[in-house]
Amino acid sequence: MGMKRSLWMMNYRLTDKTGLITGKKAILFDVDDTLYDQTIPFKEAYAQYFGNEPAIPAEVIYPVTRKYSDQVYSQAMSGQITMEELYIYRVQKAFEEYNITITVEEALAFQKVYADCQKHIHMSETMEKLLDYCSEKAELGIITNGPSAHQWNKVRSLQAERWIPHENIFVSGDVGAEKPDKKIFDHAKRMMKLEDAEIWFVGDSYELDMKGALNAGWNAVWMNRRGREKTDDNVKGMYEVGTEDELFEKIKEINLGYDGVE
Repeated sequence: MGMKRSLWMMNYRLTDKTGLITGKKAILFDVDDTLYDQTIPFKEAYAQYFGNEPAIPAEVIYPVTRKYSDQVYSQAMSGQITMEELYIYRVQKAFEEYNITITVEEALAFQKVYADCQKHIHMSETMEKLLDYCSEKAELGIITNGPSAHQWNKVRSLQAERWIPHENIFVSGDVGAEKPDKKIFDHAKRMMKLEDAEIWFVGDSYELDMKGALNAGWNAVWMNRRGREKTDDNVKGMYEVGTEDELFEKIKEINLGYDGVE
């Protein structure tokens, strides 16, 4: 089933349990920490570079590096700083919180190991089964932030095109707009011809994915693997899950289509 493409879904209309025609539905995914667990390559790289008994455990330092990465990501994408400067900043600032000094050379050396580990990322069996399920019931797509080559390498490593057509994958570095900007969501909607569809977006970032999708008029499922806190409580039209199993169950509850339609 994983080898099936969803191209045939372009004009596919779903029926509900009464046999009535329902509108076309689509579900788009973020990549990092959504389609795969981003801590896996990080922990592998961390162990390779800092050893098996580092001063700060990988699971402790990881969310701190993400926090600082998010702080300057937009600056990197707009060219105000380089990607190398982002890599240096997030590692140095994260370790500073634990009174540990990391040199520029050390930060870049760790990034090189991390990038190498990211070339071998893969989806879990649960995520593959989820995409099998979704590909038979909705049009699938991806919206991901990042430099074009870097994100496409991840897409290829994940073999995401087994389920998601190449033309339905939108990388901010290619589009010229990034989440949470409504432009990239509107671009995906236009290119996938989803003007009359019910659209769902699944992502791990509350600020980028959830607010971006909801602002574009989409529905959203927050893949909150790390148990992060929401920055506000006024967001409507969003579900929250903490694991891939919970995500699978929520997708089924959303009712992308009647189970009898295969």
